Amino acid sequence: MPADAPGQGSSPPGRTSPPLPGLVNIANVLTVVRILLVPVFVVCLFAGGTGWRLAALATFVVASVTDLLDGRLARSRGLVTDFGKIADPIADKALTGAALISLTVLGELPGWVTALILIREVGVTVLRFVVIRRGVIAASQGGKLKTLLQVAAICLYILPASLSPPAWVREVVMAVAVVVTLVTGVDYVVRAVRLYRGPAGARSAANGTSGNGTAANGTSGNGGGADG
Repeated sequence: MPADAPGQGSSPPGRTSPPLPGLVNIANVLTVVRILLVPVFVVCLFAGGTGWRLAALATFVVASVTDLLDGRLARSRGLVTDFGKIADPIADKALTGAALISLTVLGELPGWVTALILIREVGVTVLRFVVIRRGVIAASQGGKLKTLLQVAAICLYILPASLSPPAWVREVVMAVAVVVTLVTGVDYVVRAVRLYRGPAGARSAANGTSGNGTAANGTSGNGGGADG
């Protein structure tokens, strides 16, 4: 049989494997921009005054939008890279952590709230890297809701006093965000344990793949694991 006959590991005639995405692409650039915006946000927040507060809010919103865009671009354009898988969750936690810690240092957010959220976020990120060789857990609606609530609550706390709603409004939104954050964190741990211990079929289901091996669109961030 000729060396290039089908079934010997060669690509079918007329079909070539798609090239691997380069390290420098729009998705990774957005992730790096989000990381660079973190110190800008912190400086604006600590500067004080209505103008600086609005600048901090704008920076936080822009950084949060890049989190939405980089993942969609990475998946839709085939730009998923190892760098994105690692840098994206780090950028997310850096932004959220910087906002929560800064608000706590300023005396505007209780320390226990910041501690609970950060312990959950860091724990899930570490757990994601532990099980990543087994697969990626598909994104849940709870995980998406968690992110939305966290961003909304932080934005309410960043608003200058003259534009801020009554204190109870932001406290209620933050309380709901904390509850959803913890509940989805527990759910992520349970699914991660099942993924790690289960057979290949269970891993496929947790990984959001169909029976023919086609991955479902269950990842979030720049090619990284879904934040359950």
